[in-house]
Amino acid sequence: MLTMKDIIRDGHPTLRAKAEDVHFPLSDEDRNTLKEMREFLINSQDETTANKYGLRSGVGLAAPQINVSKRMLAVYLPDDGNGKSYDLMLVNPKVMSHSVQEAYLPSGEGCLSVDENIPGLVHRKNRITVKAYDIDGNEIKLRLKGYPAIILQHEIDHLNGVMFYDYIDQNNPLQPHDDAVEV
Repeated sequence: MLTMKDIIRDGHPTLRAKAEDVHFPLSDEDRNTLKEMREFLINSQDETTANKYGLRSGVGLAAPQINVSKRMLAVYLPDDGNGKSYDLMLVNPKVMSHSVQEAYLPSGEGCLSVDENIPGLVHRKNRITVKAYDIDGNEIKLRLKGYPAIILQHEIDHLNGVMFYDYIDQNNPLQPHDDAVEV
């Protein structure tokens, strides 16, 4: 079982490296890594388990965050606020298209690999289309909007060595962009 000690922290070189593509069929090791990442997210959202093991709650986890520089990620969002849930283990995800309109979380973003609170708005695309593969190598296409789109962009950024705070405007960290929507 993954715990917070398995998650590397800001400053570790793996978090700034571009992760490698993964080839199919997945190795047993890669399959287990994906399943463990998903399990961590589920455990982190369960109050009893999270308290028992000292887990910070998370909705997404990318393989580089556990020091595995491969293009794999997991998302577990039981309720996006619009009656949809997401339980994803994605391999080689890629944003194929996106809206012009931006979106942001009014409280800013957090990250399991960043211990301190970094204030500032992170502007991302409000709508995205992502192509990826599931754990069995089946191609999947996701059209996401709002919070789920923000989560996927955050995790895909980890695969490219980008951290959420890279997007914060240092001069006006709390100023929303024109026409950006609050999620």
